Amino acid sequence: MAKTQRLDIVTPEKVVFSEEIDFIVAPGSVGELGILPEHAPLVTSLKVGVMRVQQGGKFFKVAVSGGFMEVKNSRVVVLADTAERADQIDVDRANAAKQRAEQRLAQKSAEVDVLRAEAALQRALNRIKTIK
Repeated sequence: MAKTQRLDIVTPEKVVFSEEIDFIVAPGSVGELGILPEHAPLVTSLKVGVMRVQQGGKFFKVAVSGGFMEVKNSRVVVLADTAERADQIDVDRANAAKQRAEQRLAQKSAEVDVLRAEAALQRALNRIKTIK
């Protein structure tokens, strides 16, 4: 029997995923991290990106927008600001969010919070990328 590890993906709102997996690739703040069972203990921050999870020989994707990941004793805990599985992302909503963020950035008004609009655009683009 192949070794597995527990993956828990948690946001402030809910538990997104909590099952045994084979392998995970996460968007660490300094690059992608591949985690196999029995990986050395690790704590890292996460950036906006796509996590790729292998479970039972099949891969699925999860869009995350920052947070932290802890690896210890064949258990991976992801505490994410937001996290959505690709099969749960609403394509129309993601495209609408992208369009709103682009419109805010195009205004170049003093009333527009540029950093917030750029972060919203980055999250929307990540959700769209996760679906593909």
